[in-house]
Order: sequence, then structure tokens, then C-alpha cells
Amino acid sequence: MTITITAFERSPDGGKGLARDTRVRWALEEVGQPYEVRLVPHPQMKQPDHMGLHPFGQIPTYEEDGLVLFETGSIVFHLAERYGHLLPTDANARARAITWMFAALNSVEPPILDIFIAKILEGDKPWATERAPIVMERVRQRLKLLSDRLGDAEWLDGEFSAGDLLMVSVLMRARPSGALAEFPRLVAYVERGEARPAYQRAFAAQLAVNTA
Repeated sequence: MTITITAFERSPDGGKGLARDTRVRWALEEVGQPYEVRLVPHPQMKQPDHMGLHPFGQIPTYEEDGLVLFETGSIVFHLAERYGHLLPTDANARARAITWMFAALNSVEPPILDIFIAKILEGDKPWATERAPIVMERVRQRLKLLSDRLGDAEWLDGEFSAGDLLMVSVLMRARPSGALAEFPRLVAYVERGEARPAYQRAFAAQLAVNTA
């Protein structure tokens, strides 16, 4: 029962770990499951074969023994539940870890993605100059709250969990804007995530594809 995921044939970030398949690769490495990768060229992402796996024509997707999943949060949660290691056994701690998974994707990632939208996708619009500072301030506010909550702790809630995996992955996307650098605790938190051997293996695998 081989696990197969899809990834960009050529990632927009050149394999620097920002593409969402990195999160799935990382989770697979953390739970110790081998996997295969099917590379998808951009033109094929909207073709019927891929749309049958991901209704919005994106990556990654996950296939295992007839099970097909999309959305990184769902895939990481599935891996954590099926193979362990990424969710605590204590019921309350488990619930908190799952809450942090939702927080990463619902509370922290959207304003960070707005930076890309404001600068790249809408950079030529007449409102772009006024909107960009507003977007950045929204990101700073969200990162400050997260930094205050993390404090001097190593991880968000005790041991490293799927909540940390997704949060670190999301925070990496704030680096290019310079917003992350304003919060030393979050910088150190991300660096701890990147130092994990499982992340190092996932990053190297994705980089190899884009530098081949």
C-alpha cells in the first residue's frame, strides 16, 4: 500500500520549502512512512485526471490504498491519526494540538498570504500602494499575538505536534516580507522546526526535484 503524493514539477519558490507539499513530506518523515511523489506540471493541474484528485486543481494530493485526500491540514491530520507521533495520547492535549492545527491554517496563514496577493497579484492595481501597509500591519498584529502566546516555550503546547508542524510551515511564508524577522521568538521557533531531522529530509527531497 504505497503512499503517493503530488507535487509541483517545478515549484514557484524553487524548492525552498514554501510549497505546500513540503508540509506533507515533513509529516510523512515524522511518522516514518515511505512515499512516492508524482510530479505535476502546471498545465496539467487543471486537467480532468488531476481535478479528479483535487477538485480545485491544486497540490498536494494524497493517495493510499484507495483513499484520496487533498488539503494539507486534512492530510497531516490523517497521518497523525493513523501513524501516531504527531498528536499526544492525552485527550485534552490532543484536542489542543488539533486546535493549533486549525489556528495555523485559519488564523495565521490567511493574512500572510494576503501579503503575496497585495504585492504580486494586485501590485499593479490603483489601490495597491494604500493596501500593502494595511496588510502588513494585520500580519504584524497576528504574529505579535502568537509570539506573546508562545513566550519562551519550545513548542506551542508541550511536545512537538502536528500543530507545530503546520504553524512553522505557515510562518515560513512570512519570511520574504520581513515580517517574521520582527519577532525573535517566532524566528527561533521556526528554526527549531527546521532543525528537526524529518524536516531536513523533506526539504532536501523537495529541493532535489527543483534543482535537478
